[in-house]
Amino acid sequence: MFRIANPEYLYALLVIPVLIAFFWYSRIQRRKALAMFGQKDILSVLMPNVSNGRPILKFIILMLALASIIVAIARPQFGSKLKTEKRKGIELIIALDVSNSMMAEDIEPNRLERSKRAISQLVDKLSNDKIGLIVFAGDAYTQLPITADYVSAKLFLSSISTNMVPTQGTAIGAAIELGLKSFNPQFQGSKAMIIITDGENHEDDAVGAAKAAAEQGVVVYTIGMGLPQGGPIPEYTNGMKSYRKDREGNTVVTKLDEPMLQKIAEAGKGAYIRANNAQVGLNNLLNEVNKMEKSELETQIYADYDDKFQYFIALALFLILLDFMILERKNKYLKNFKLFADRK
Repeated sequence: MFRIANPEYLYALLVIPVLIAFFWYSRIQRRKALAMFGQKDILSVLMPNVSNGRPILKFIILMLALASIIVAIARPQFGSKLKTEKRKGIELIIALDVSNSMMAEDIEPNRLERSKRAISQLVDKLSNDKIGLIVFAGDAYTQLPITADYVSAKLFLSSISTNMVPTQGTAIGAAIELGLKSFNPQFQGSKAMIIITDGENHEDDAVGAAKAAAEQGVVVYTIGMGLPQGGPIPEYTNGMKSYRKDREGNTVVTKLDEPMLQKIAEAGKGAYIRANNAQVGLNNLLNEVNKMEKSELETQIYADYDDKFQYFIALALFLILLDFMILERKNKYLKNFKLFADRK
């Protein structure tokens, strides 16, 4: 398992593009200065040993050496073995609606993007709990199996889009049923599921699925993404924005179905929270989740991380030595040597 012990030092890599821009600017100014003294062909005869390519090569080598030093300072490490840790927490699965209606912009910037940001913030606040991600539209799919790896959770979360599920619709019941199968069957502690959707369920019996989940000890919470007045669904064609219309040419407005989400939460013995432009509501639900009884969880993590910065230091020293050995002027002993010259 690879990790960077001090990732904040990697910001120093931003100095490299600045140095590249400065180097390129100085090259341009140098060419302008030389052009004032005479034509290029004449100057090449007067300065036969001047090389145009070698300074660029030396600069590239120096930038690679600098990058290697910065990476070394950030301390790259590899985990040498797995160990099992026991922690107290719960298992939590978040099911996120990715149907086209989640692109409505009544919740800024849109329902889906706002949901993803809120989930990311929730993951940052978790400590000992395990989390899983499910995406659903007309069908449901596991995006991330239940895990204590919060870095992976945020990585998989960032890739979620409305293109992930080919079948359109809002099958909340299918998401709940898949969530029930995703929990660890050996874990006997508290389990919860958070459904984030606009609630326009037309596919299955979501209330019945939530009731079945509650009977198995899984608490189902719902968050309504959208405002009561709703909003149009944007579409993009060749970069041009328009809004979805029905067969009669009227703009389709997708509205939050609060009664449905309230029924699902009630059947799942959880709670319903409506999101708005001020807050999504995951923080309130997290408070409810934290009140649940914490049970012992077994988690495998990488341990005994070994520093590998020495390899980058060695690479940097080699590059610096190579830069020192390469002269900016042409080698007078090799300038007449032509490896690919025509042989007669």
